[in-house]
Amino acid sequence: MSDLKNEKLLTAKGIVTEALPSTLFRVQMKEEKEDKAKLTQLDDRSGGEKKEILAYLSGKMRMHRIKVLIGDSVEIVLDPYGGKGRIVKRL
Repeated sequence: MSDLKNEKLLTAKGIVTEALPSTLFRVQMKEEKEDKAKLTQLDDRSGGEKKEILAYLSGKMRMHRIKVLIGDSVEIVLDPYGGKGRIVKRL
């Protein structure tokens, strides 16, 4: 069983494009020079070009009732399997 604290987490920045029910968001990924290697690594695992992902709000953001709106810039921790991401910071 792997421990998430020992693994390196892939982070990326993006812009919220759509708000969905139950604190899910569709996020458009930003391509920066540092993040290009991370995003290509994610693209290789998912089998295609990954521009938009589905992201959910982290527990700390829910607990402190931090609102995320359409157009907000956010920081995301990407799922190791490439399916979803967790919004951890509003920039």
